[in-house]
Amino acid sequence: MTVLIDQPIWPAHDTVWAHIVSDVSLDELHEFASRAGIPRRGFDLDHYDVPARMWTQLVTLGAQPVGVREFVRRLEASGLRVAQRDRPAK
Repeated sequence: MTVLIDQPIWPAHDTVWAHIVSDVSLDELHEFASRAGIPRRGFDLDHYDVPARMWTQLVTLGAQPVGVREFVRRLEASGLRVAQRDRPAK
């Protein structure tokens, strides 16, 4: 199992956020998120948004910290990346 986590640098809703992805499968990602107590509403097509306060807990549970470039590179290599142009308009 390889769940990756980037750094919590993305500001929104009065906090900063990190993301978790799997470089294997969405099933693996959903299972990890469920074990970590992350609600399904945090899922955004290819990743979960997670608040900075959970970062250490997720690493302790097995998420592998990587830089943003490595994070995106490995997500793209997995074939699970949903390109911005393919995301529904908000």
